[in-house]
Amino acid sequence: MTAWLHIVGVGVGGVGELPAATRLLVSFAEAVIGSPRFLADLEPIIASHPHPELSSPDQVSQRSLEAVARALLDDDAAAEEPGVTDMDDNRVLIEWQPPIENMVEQVLRQRGKPTVVLASGDPMWFGIGATLARRLEAEEFVIYPLASSFQFAAARLHWPLQHVATLSLHGRPPEDIHRFILPGNRILALTSDASTARHVAEALVARGYGQSRMTVLENLGGPEERVTETAAEVFDPESIGDFYVLGVDCVADVAAPLLPLVPGLPDDAFVSDGQLTKREVRAATIARLAPYPGALLWDVGAGCGSVAIEWLRAARDAEAIAFEREGERLQMIAVNAAALGVPTLRIENGEAPGSLAGMPAPDAVFLGGGVADEALFNACWQALKPGGRLVANAVTLDGEAALYARQARLGGELIRIDVSVLDAIGTQRVLRPRLPVTQWVVVKPEQWLAAQP
Repeated sequence: MTAWLHIVGVGVGGVGELPAATRLLVSFAEAVIGSPRFLADLEPIIASHPHPELSSPDQVSQRSLEAVARALLDDDAAAEEPGVTDMDDNRVLIEWQPPIENMVEQVLRQRGKPTVVLASGDPMWFGIGATLARRLEAEEFVIYPLASSFQFAAARLHWPLQHVATLSLHGRPPEDIHRFILPGNRILALTSDASTARHVAEALVARGYGQSRMTVLENLGGPEERVTETAAEVFDPESIGDFYVLGVDCVADVAAPLLPLVPGLPDDAFVSDGQLTKREVRAATIARLAPYPGALLWDVGAGCGSVAIEWLRAARDAEAIAFEREGERLQMIAVNAAALGVPTLRIENGEAPGSLAGMPAPDAVFLGGGVADEALFNACWQALKPGGRLVANAVTLDGEAALYARQARLGGELIRIDVSVLDAIGTQRVLRPRLPVTQWVVVKPEQWLAAQP
C-alpha cells in the first residue's frame, strides 16, 4: 500500500517556518487540511470546504507526491532548485470541522488522494496523528514531527521531561487531572482555553494542594511568548489567554489525602451507601483482575463504582463499563469517577443480564453483585473474550455455593479473604472480623469458542 497521507507538524510560526523541503511537500498535495491559522499561510485558496465534491480537478499525481516525500529523506537541498517552489498552486484547502469524529471523517474522505494534514508540533503526542493511527494502516501515512509544546514547556521550566506527567485536557474533562495530583508530581497539560486552568486550580484547592505552583506558558516559541507563575489558591484566570500549556508543580498541604494510583484507595475516598468493596478486598480484587493498557472491564453490580474506577486508574487507556440498576448509585458512580480522575467511565443503567446485551466484549469481568445468579454468570462468561479473566466475590452461603460449583466445572482459584479491623469493647481494644469474602478467579481458555458445540 502506498502512503497517500502526510501529517506535518507545524510550529507557532506557521507553515512559513517549515524547512523548504517540507514546504515543497505541502505544495504538491492535492488537499491540505488544517486549522484556519495554518491554512492562512497558503495562498491562493482554491476552496475551503470539507466536502470532496467541491474540490478542484486532480492536478497532482500520487507519484509526484511520493517523489517529493522520497526527496525529503534523500536531500533537503532538492527543495531549493530554481523554479520548483513557483509552481501553480491548485490545492484544495480544508478547514477542520470539530468535533474530532468529524475531523477524522474529513481526512478519510480524501483517502487515496495526495493529502497533507497540518498539525501542531508533534502529531503523535496527543495530536491528530495519534487519532488517525487508530483508523489507518501504517503504510497509508507518514509523520513529520516538530518539537512538541511539551518539549518547549519543559525547556522553559527546566523540568526533565522523563519525570513529568503529560496529559491533554484539550477537549477533554478537566477532572482527568485528578489521577496525577500527588505530592511532588509535576504535570504538563494541553488545554482548551482559559477555563481549563481555572478548573485545575479549583481541583488543586479542593484536594488540599492549594500551594501548588501553576505556570501558564502562552504562545510558546513565538514572539508573543509569555510565562506566568502563581499558587493555585490565588490563581487568576482573567489574566491569561486561550493558547497555552499548563504546568503544575504539586505541593500537598499536611492534611491533604493521599490518593495514589496503586489499587486500594481509602473507603472514604468514595461516596457510597455502604455497598462498597472494602479497601483490602478491593486491592486484592484489582490485582487479580490484572489491568493493562487498553483493556476493557465489565463491573457488574457496580455499587458506587469503586472497582471500575480503580481499574481505570491502574492502567493507561484502560476502559470500563459499570453496570448498576439502582438510580441513586448511578449518580454516586458518576460523582466518584469525576472526583478520582476517570470521568470517562461508562455507566449503564438496567437489570442484568439484559443490560449486558450488545456491549463490547470485555477483557475482564468483575461480579460483585448477583453472584449466585446462574443466568447472569452465563451471560458474563459467554461475553468474556477467550484469555480474559473473571473475578467474583461472594459473602453469602448461596454465593459461595455457586462459586464452588463453577470452580469444580471450569477450574480457576478459590481464595478466602478474612480481614479484621481495630475496634473496642468497653475500654479494651479488639480486632473485629469483617464478613469473610470468598473469591473465585478464572481465566477463560483460549480455545473456549472452538471447544463449544
